[in-house]
Amino acid sequence: MEFTAKQIAGLIGGKIEGNENAAVHTFAKIEEGTEGAISFLSNPKYTHFIYETKSTIVLVNDDLELEHEVKPTLIRVKNAYEAVAKLLQFYESVKPRKTGIDSLAFVSPKATIGKDVYVGAFAYIGDGAVIADGTQIYQHTVVGDGVKIGEKCTLYPNVTIYQGCKIGNNVTIHAGSVIGADGFGFAPNTDGYDKIPQIGIVIIEDNVEIGANTCVDRSTMGATIIHKGVKLDNLIQVAHNCEIDENTVMSAQAGMAGSTKIGKWCMVGGQAGFAGHIQVADKTFVGAQCGVISSTKGNEQLIGSPAMEPKQFFKSMAIMRRLPEMYKELGELKKQIEELKKSKL
Repeated sequence: MEFTAKQIAGLIGGKIEGNENAAVHTFAKIEEGTEGAISFLSNPKYTHFIYETKSTIVLVNDDLELEHEVKPTLIRVKNAYEAVAKLLQFYESVKPRKTGIDSLAFVSPKATIGKDVYVGAFAYIGDGAVIADGTQIYQHTVVGDGVKIGEKCTLYPNVTIYQGCKIGNNVTIHAGSVIGADGFGFAPNTDGYDKIPQIGIVIIEDNVEIGANTCVDRSTMGATIIHKGVKLDNLIQVAHNCEIDENTVMSAQAGMAGSTKIGKWCMVGGQAGFAGHIQVADKTFVGAQCGVISSTKGNEQLIGSPAMEPKQFFKSMAIMRRLPEMYKELGELKKQIEELKKSKL
């Protein structure tokens, strides 16, 4: 596919400086630009590349001031980063999608398959499963009995959706993820542990994206719920009966214990951990490696483990760095006290 600067500017509402008929067919980083590629410049640290890049078109911010002429055609926009994201989304949307059922796939005769669905080789579709129009299910993916999957979803290779789970429209699940495995429920007894059957399901709403090798466990009863617009990175654990509300994003290796609820528009850094049975309020920012052990107020930033506000955290760290010195001083004071006691005797 090839697009001209004029077409691109019309799509993103940009202003052209240069040849409006300049055409591109691929994307490239500005420092790795090639003829026929479109790049973007949003970080001032990369400004020097604008004078040497070989890209045909470069998206730049409105306020960029040039020191001298440049070779590429420029398209000025309010926010170059947002503009390139919009272009990449458009590029993905016009790429042809696979359709048809591979002869090496197994689709139960009791399953319902919509129009323009793709099922790759060695994929498995169980009894009573419903796959809506335009969904793509790649190789070796397992869709269990009674699973319902909405329109225009993409399940990459080796995804496993356990029985009874429900997935909305336009959901992307990357390779190796498991949706609906048993929650970690065991009751101790005199001989060991009795397994508590996990009879609930997982519900994933519209426009959710789940990264590779992420696990979302089924609930003990009821449902583990991932609400619309949530974005989960790779290697995340969402335990039984958890709930992640709309448009929350979570980075890799974060983990949630059972029955935790995270609010809307939260941002969670990598390797953050959440204790069970707590509620994280809307618009909470949780820093990387943060340990959240109690419910939050919302509209706040948390860092450290246990989690605390940044000001309190940095005060604590300042004291912690002085601990070796303070310990030494404490030892000297104890000696002086002992000497005073002896002198009085």
